Amino acid sequence: MIRFMQPWWLLAVLPVLALAAFYIWRQLHRRAYAMRFTNVDLLRTVAPKGLGWRRHVPATAFLLCLLVLATALARPAVDTKEPLERATVMLAIDVSLSMQADDVAPNRLEAAQEAAKQFVSELPKSYNLGLVSFAKAANVLVPPGKDRDAVTSAIDGLVLAEATATGEAVFTCLEAIRSVPADGAAGIPPARIVLLSDGFRTSGRAVEEGAAAAQAANVPVSTIAFGTDTGQVDIGGQLQRVPVDRMALAELAETTEGYFYEAASVSELKKVYQDMGSSIGFRTEPREVTQWYAGLALLLALCAGALSLLWSSRML
Repeated sequence: MIRFMQPWWLLAVLPVLALAAFYIWRQLHRRAYAMRFTNVDLLRTVAPKGLGWRRHVPATAFLLCLLVLATALARPAVDTKEPLERATVMLAIDVSLSMQADDVAPNRLEAAQEAAKQFVSELPKSYNLGLVSFAKAANVLVPPGKDRDAVTSAIDGLVLAEATATGEAVFTCLEAIRSVPADGAAGIPPARIVLLSDGFRTSGRAVEEGAAAAQAANVPVSTIAFGTDTGQVDIGGQLQRVPVDRMALAELAETTEGYFYEAASVSELKKVYQDMGSSIGFRTEPREVTQWYAGLALLLALCAGALSLLWSSRML
């Protein structure tokens, strides 16, 4: 079905219709004038011989050419169904103050950012990817989609804040996954969560609650721990120890059937999504066909010119 992306341009059809009406009026007026012409022999000498109805064909083709061109201004399009992969990966990155500890070079946060960007670069382009940051609360920085540049830019712009809401990060990722459009497919898409943190929860719902919710949704959570037991940070002028909570992160991964890493390579991280599966939806997108209209208009113009030359030795 043809629809128009800029329908207000259809107003350009009105001058063409006015020209067509004027042409018809002129033909009728010419016929009435001919009836008043008393010298029939003289009329026969000035009127074209043998053309009859054919003399209207070039003009009709030319008017149709103008009509098609005017319609083309409205950008005609046809609806096409495009397959869309719904499988989704959510990245959750800890931005708590403990992530500034430099026991992992150059510091925990920068190491996490680098690992996250490598993961983004390796993730198949067909998958949706979203980003959540969490400290005292968890926030969706980039909703699930195909825009890798947006995710990379958001990773580079992460800012540290107080507290660590690991459980909230899992819940926020699950909400983002549920927001992926169905596009005609059934149920929520196959999904994975990759959580990068140094562990200890100090805010929000418990990690165990998040693990239970992810398990119920059949969404594995893979965790990557950044830090050592000797990590320290300067908070308010005082050095505080910030050991990594490996046990909590490992339990979160184990409960949800994800993977737990301490120093994950890119090849290891591929295990996170290699068995994720697929869910194909279909989105209706307009495909512009203005070129078809332009081609038809050109053909009509050529026909008008050729027929006019053939039958009257004039170009229209």
